[in-house]
Amino acid sequence: MIRFAELYNELDSTTKTNEKIASMVRYFAGADHSDAAWATYFLSGNKLRRLVPTSLLRVWAAEQAEIPQWLFEESYQAVGDLAETFSLVVPPGTTTTDESLTHWVEHRLMPLRSMSDVEQHAAVLQIWNETPARLRLVVMKLVTGSFRVGVSKRLVTRAIAGHTGIPADVISHRLMGDFDPSAESFASLIDPEIQDTVPSKPYPFCLAHPIDNEKGPEVLGEASDYLAEWKWDGIRGQVIRRSGQTFLWSRGEELMENRWPEIESAAESLPDGTVIDGEILAAIPAGTVLPFAQLQRRIGRKKVGKKLLTEVPVVFHAFDVMEHHGEDVRALRLVDRRARLDELLCSIDHPHLKATELIDGESWDAWADIRTTSRQRNAEGLMLKRKDAPYDVGRVRGTWWKWKVAPYTIDAVLIYAQKGHGRRSGLFTDYTFALWDDGQLVPFAKAYSGLNDQEIRKVDQFVRKNTNDSFGPVRSVTPTLVMELAFEGLQRSGRHKSGVATRFPRIVRWRHDKRPQDANALADLLELLPED
Repeated sequence: MIRFAELYNELDSTTKTNEKIASMVRYFAGADHSDAAWATYFLSGNKLRRLVPTSLLRVWAAEQAEIPQWLFEESYQAVGDLAETFSLVVPPGTTTTDESLTHWVEHRLMPLRSMSDVEQHAAVLQIWNETPARLRLVVMKLVTGSFRVGVSKRLVTRAIAGHTGIPADVISHRLMGDFDPSAESFASLIDPEIQDTVPSKPYPFCLAHPIDNEKGPEVLGEASDYLAEWKWDGIRGQVIRRSGQTFLWSRGEELMENRWPEIESAAESLPDGTVIDGEILAAIPAGTVLPFAQLQRRIGRKKVGKKLLTEVPVVFHAFDVMEHHGEDVRALRLVDRRARLDELLCSIDHPHLKATELIDGESWDAWADIRTTSRQRNAEGLMLKRKDAPYDVGRVRGTWWKWKVAPYTIDAVLIYAQKGHGRRSGLFTDYTFALWDDGQLVPFAKAYSGLNDQEIRKVDQFVRKNTNDSFGPVRSVTPTLVMELAFEGLQRSGRHKSGVATRFPRIVRWRHDKRPQDANALADLLELLPED
């Protein structure tokens, strides 16, 4: 556990990719398979289900520190990270043994979930008494489910590949799906001889880079080297048909069982040994794609009733094939894979499983004109894919590009602010914005990104000097600052005071040239709503 905490500190102390990979390689080289499995599990973004209610942990921490509860809460707001607050406020303990990461997780942390409050209290106090600050920080991040340390699953994959000599794409494929953090699983992960024959296992997804709208697609080369498709706003998925079974995976590596019965039924028509990549869309089988807001009505539902199945049908728009008749075809050129996909889907002709449309165009200008109609089709723009490219693992520059339409923008007034977390914990960086409606400012969106460090510090100073009231960690400020916000989409919402929910709001720029009364009205936002 001490070595794992040291690894955390090394990873948290650098922003350089090669240094992070080197630290993980050293860790894997010295860890047994069991500890390496748990490290892989946590570093890849997985968490333990909630072990102890954080409300109890906060009370116990204040008691141990012998401070009033309000002071602990103020400390938490200042620090911005609960596990770090525990490591700073609770008196440091003393390490008595160097138990393994596996022992800590399986014999000390996971049993907390089934304990009574009294038993949890005693166990947590024992943990605090046995851990100095740096070790406690990592332990409590595992307990609270907040373990994040600035490495992606792709970096973990590269580190394991560097440690074993096995190609990174093989490691990435083996890590897809549900990775069991056990010694046996890690041994299989790094075994150069093992054959990956699990029927449900998906392939790593190929991801796209965005095109800079100011530069345009011309920097990519000749338009004739690319295929163009609509960039739909749906759920990326992978349909697998093997051993007479159907599996549907999300890009987030979630197995979506029984959630999309139309697609699962359609997939039964696929021959064994087929894996296709595509987008789950709310769409009328005849061809019309519905707004993402309609798809949201089905997202997260474990069971879908007949009424919703009728009102919001879904179609899997396939745009690539990774496995064909049991053969891994990812190394083939895109045009060859596309030919196989078209032949495959034409042979089954199912209304809920279609190949996405290829868009005719002989030049960038022609595709630019077509792209202007994206929103009328409920699309986000175009996808551009090199004809000769293989199906890559992850986001590899030069393979796929997303050419999105310009986002919606509107000028809004800052009315609330809250301190951020982690590295921004001491600054007010989480903002709530409002628009005018009958002379009143109505909140409509929150935004956390878009300003540079210098601008963030200036806004932080403004908030501290212009606070009118406090609601816990939230400050109400004098409505003075105007920011231009961008967002990808809008939908009506009864849960929001404005009656509108924005999709992916972010700050574009600080409008120093505008007074608060110059900001947009709520009516301006409503005009941007797509037609029902």
